[in-house]
This record gives sequence, C-alpha cells and structure tokens, in this order.
Amino acid sequence: MNARVLFIYFSLVVLAAVTGIYFVWKPILWSLILFGPILLIGWFDIFQTKHAIKRNFPVLGHFRYMLEKIRPEIMQYFVETDTEGRPINRQFRSLVYQRAKKVNDTVPFGTQMDVYEVGYEWMDHSMYARGHKEINDKPRVMVGGPDCKQPYLASLLNISAMSFGSLSKNAVMALNKGAKKGRFAHNTGEGAISPYHLKYGGDLIWQIGTGYFGCRTEDGDFSPEKFEKNAKLEQVKMIEIKISQGAKPGHGGILPAAKNTEEIAKIRGVQPHTDVHSPPSHSAFSSAEGLLDFVQLLRERSGGKPIGFKLCVGKKEEFIDICKAMITTGIKPDFITVDGGEGGTGAAPIEFSNSLGMPLKNGLSFVYDTLVGYDLKKDIILIGSGKVFSAFDIARTLALGADMVNSARAMMMAAGCIQALQCNSNKCPVGVATQDKKLMKGLDVEDKARRVTNYHNGTLHSFSELVGATGINSLSELNRKHINRRVSMNQVLKYDEIFPYVEKGSLLNQG
Repeated sequence: MNARVLFIYFSLVVLAAVTGIYFVWKPILWSLILFGPILLIGWFDIFQTKHAIKRNFPVLGHFRYMLEKIRPEIMQYFVETDTEGRPINRQFRSLVYQRAKKVNDTVPFGTQMDVYEVGYEWMDHSMYARGHKEINDKPRVMVGGPDCKQPYLASLLNISAMSFGSLSKNAVMALNKGAKKGRFAHNTGEGAISPYHLKYGGDLIWQIGTGYFGCRTEDGDFSPEKFEKNAKLEQVKMIEIKISQGAKPGHGGILPAAKNTEEIAKIRGVQPHTDVHSPPSHSAFSSAEGLLDFVQLLRERSGGKPIGFKLCVGKKEEFIDICKAMITTGIKPDFITVDGGEGGTGAAPIEFSNSLGMPLKNGLSFVYDTLVGYDLKKDIILIGSGKVFSAFDIARTLALGADMVNSARAMMMAAGCIQALQCNSNKCPVGVATQDKKLMKGLDVEDKARRVTNYHNGTLHSFSELVGATGINSLSELNRKHINRRVSMNQVLKYDEIFPYVEKGSLLNQG
C-alpha cells in the first residue's frame, strides 16, 4: 500500500472518528483546526499534476521542497557524488529543472567553478559576436548516406536510448509527446517499440540490441521478418544497432524480474517475471564485415531508412577494422553514435561503469579522426552521447567532431527524475523508472511532456546564443580551436592541441 492510499484511508478514518465523537462530545470539532489543513493539503496534493513527489506522497512530499527553499544545495547532497564526496553537476541539474519548468535559468554571483582548477574548460568569444537569430535557432541535420532512400532531417538535440521497462509507460509517453511537440527524435532503447512509443506520434530511433527485442525468434536470434514489420512503421525514422553503451560496455542490458511485467515480456518476446539479461555481443555477426552486412540487411528490410550503430570505443583496432571493411565492401552506415564511458544506466556493475570504456571526448575525437583519415566522414553522420546537459556540452561535443547529440540523463530529469537512485529497485518515487502502477500514477504525462519540450527548445536557444558569441557564421565553422582546457595551473591548451586533427585520407595508404 503506497502513501497516497494510506493518506486516503487516514482522511476517511479521521473524518469518521470526528463525526462519530461529535454526537457525544461537541468540542471534538476543534480538532479540525489541527487536522483540517493537513487533510486539505493532502487532497490538493493528490489532484495536482505538477509534482509527482506530492502526488505519490501527500503532505510528506512537501518536506523535500521545504529543504530546497531553505537551501537548494541540501537536496543535491543526497544524489550522485564523486570520489571525494562532492556533488557532480549540481549546477547542471538545476539548469535542467529550471529550463524544463521555463523559469529563470540565470545564476547569481558569476562563475560557480574554480577557473584555475585543472580540467576547467571554456570557449573563445568574439568582440564581433552575433545575435542568436543570425545562427539558426533550431538547427537540423540530414541523416542518410548515398544508399539511404528515406533520409531523416533530425534535430541537433535528441533523446538518447532509454527502454520501456527501465522507464515507466508514463515516462515513455511524456518523452515521446515532448519529442513530438518539439520536433526531435526519441530513441527507444533496446527494449523494443511499445504502444507508448507510438501513442503520440513522436519520431523514433529504433534501437536493436543484442537481445533483439521486438525482432527476435523464440531462441533469441534475430528475425528479419519481425524486424521488417516494425522497421516500416511510419514513426520509425532511424534504426540504431547497439554494439555497446558507455555505462557498461561489453555487458548486456539487465531488466530485473520486478520490472519484467506480463506486458513488457510480451513486447520484448521473453518470459515474464524473470531477470532478462541481454548477451554481451551480437549473434547476428562476429566481424567487421558481418556488421556491415547486417547494416545492409536492415537497410533493405526497412525500405532504405537510415541505419547506424552505437558503440563505446574500446579496442581502437576493432573500429579501424570496421573502417577498412567499409572501403572493401562499399557498405557504410548512415550514422555512428559514439557513447562515452561516463554514460549512465539504471543498473550496471560498478567496475563496468567506473573502469571500462573510453570517455566521450577521447572516443569521439578518435572516431572522427579515423573516419576522416580513411575519407569516410563525408557520408556518415556522427552522434555524440554521454552526460550532455547544457549548451556548452553540445558545443564541445560538436567541436570534437559530432554532427548532433543525444541526451538521456537531462531528458529524464526534464520528465521528472530527481535522481533518487532507485532505478534498479522498482521504487522510483516520482514514477519515472518503475513499473509500480501506484508510483507511476504520480507522473502526469501532459505536464512532463511540456517540460521535455521546454528543456529541448531552451537548450538549443542557449546553444544558438553561445555559438553566436563566438562570432562564427555557421555551425560548420565550430571546431576544436574554439574550446580551451586548463591542463595545469599555468598552462592552457586548445582542443586541437589536445586532440590534433588528421589529414583527410591520410590513413588510406597505411597498413
């Protein structure tokens, strides 16, 4: 029994008791001075839609907001911290919440970082800055190489992969409806396409993981026939083969039995109420040539939609092999998503999340440089993914070589996540990462969809202002020389010095 139901019972018991005692002792009505306001506040909490915490925990939920009003930073100490116990990205979390709610997202007292600390980064601005209207406010990216028959004009910022199962149906609907309103794409995650991805008509990037959910045989192998049926849905605009994700590269996805309901099991094609572990690698291919043949198969079966793959870079030679195979086979993906080792997940072994996988800056720069070195970049769109919160995160990622970015963590926060760190327990208090129907009722789809759209639009607007401040004429001019990084107390390097460019085609004649 959850807090909402308990409060309803409490209210009825109090009213019944006061009514019964009134007939023998009239002064009992004075007790309503104490209980009346509590009951009114609680019933208001249940019926309001803006705050999931208050809906799920009437009256009690107010204590969280009281702490925030007394000192906003207090609440942040209950969430993710670094190895020294300091809150991570506190400022960016506040930015997401404020932008999603469409309230003032400026901060007082200037820079809230130690600008002389190693690792501090900034952009070069120009005395001849341009207004944001001179830089496209909602830039779009055409995804689709020479062999693509149905290219997709994507937003610069999209929702990264999060599955139905990991997220509640209300969270999925809020994200998808937000994507529809803001005209950006929603990655399904590897958990298959659910009715909740389709309900509001938002554009989808269908992710195919190692478990082949939504396109698998009874034995768990890939089914071309089932794939074709879903791939040709109008809402599916791009298809992404998930090789690995940054949060747990080399480790398959995990859906705990508590979250594996009858409905989710049917959508994924698995047994309900069991732990679902995706294999660590694909059974449909086991080589670079096999991956590209799989890309070609999906392209044909989907009717020529953009096909790409997602990876967190591990062994560099394996990606180099893929590039060489592109040249020998003539088959190229339409896009490649590079995920950083710092990416998040609802559940991962700590050794995988902390100590495996190349960080986004290193992985993205390597992939871009390798594609340029083999003269392949001109036909392939690069997508950067990994802790993208702010307009500066977008600018930095594009400067390293990405054409567009995906964000999961920030989009989930915009949909109501407070980082309670209960994702793997099925007890998410705001109904985002749970299959508990009592908890997910607290998440109002309409309100959170609006916030997702607000965050997307506000961040791209800020990005346009940021790029305009550099004085450049178009996004194509944004590159590594625009980003500075402090590498020691008295030394600053530009990104093109830390990640030097390679010449176009310079790797073609190497062994």
